[in-house]
Amino acid sequence: MKIFLSNQGNLRNFKSFIESVNLSHPNRLEISTHDKWVTVHPANLVIAAALAIRVGKKNTEITGQVPETGRYLDRMGLYDLTKTSSPFVYHQKEEAGRFVPIKIIKTSDDQSRFITDVIPLLYLSEKNATVIKYVIGELVRNVIEHSFAKNGAVVVAQYYKKTNRVSIGICDTGIGIWKSMNNYWHPKTDLDAIKLALTPGITGTTQKEGGTADNAGAGLFFIKSIAKITRNYFVIYSGSAEYTLLKYKKRIKGMPRLYADPERDSHNETNATPSFHGTLVAVDISLDETPEFNDLLSSIGDVYDKAIRDRKRKKYKRPKFI
Repeated sequence: MKIFLSNQGNLRNFKSFIESVNLSHPNRLEISTHDKWVTVHPANLVIAAALAIRVGKKNTEITGQVPETGRYLDRMGLYDLTKTSSPFVYHQKEEAGRFVPIKIIKTSDDQSRFITDVIPLLYLSEKNATVIKYVIGELVRNVIEHSFAKNGAVVVAQYYKKTNRVSIGICDTGIGIWKSMNNYWHPKTDLDAIKLALTPGITGTTQKEGGTADNAGAGLFFIKSIAKITRNYFVIYSGSAEYTLLKYKKRIKGMPRLYADPERDSHNETNATPSFHGTLVAVDISLDETPEFNDLLSSIGDVYDKAIRDRKRKKYKRPKFI
């Protein structure tokens, strides 16, 4: 397998990045970079890290000339997953409030530690930060419980002060969305499975629309809605399919409308990417607390509060929204 980290690593270009990935020879991984400048989104990092973990450190290397900006790969922990020694010597900046480097999550304790690390990146009111924290936690927990990924989930988060934005990537090398959905919904393609997963009220744990008390099938819809309201990108990639929510244009007046049907959102989609055995979810979230942002998070918070009450009535079973 081969991954190339370019100088245009952002969610807008994620489809191009994935199309350049070579997933043949699945027992080895070579990571190379642009020789003058490297720009890496958490989405690029988590898939590189997840594949490196799957094949093992002795079968993973970073090749070629890596520019000075490539020290970011070292600081985020990618070199630690390869047999390649880091060529960089530099003063390491404090992580808190800036980024969360590559973390591997296999247990609920791992999840809790990650959420604790994410909180300083959420420069929001306490109420809004709690809702964002909850949604991210549910996405990660879904991987632990339903992806059947023996290596767990890989997560990365980065705060960008200049744009007041947080970017998050979550990836696993588990069964993928199609297999997760196939027990009850039988999607024809990987893209159909992704769209089912993005539709609120549909979950891979039951054929009943609306989900169950424990799993309402809304987690991905929530995170996609937050991206749309804050006029950012959202990406989901699994199997041979990739779906990118496009940035809602600022010149369009009024609050972005939220649709249950992911087909109605402005997006790019493909069912012809290199087939990836797992799932990747990545999102950019602007932290400007606009009225639209506050209203949406308030609505999500209401769902969260109801789930907590339901959990207490069901002998403290934790709610799931994916």
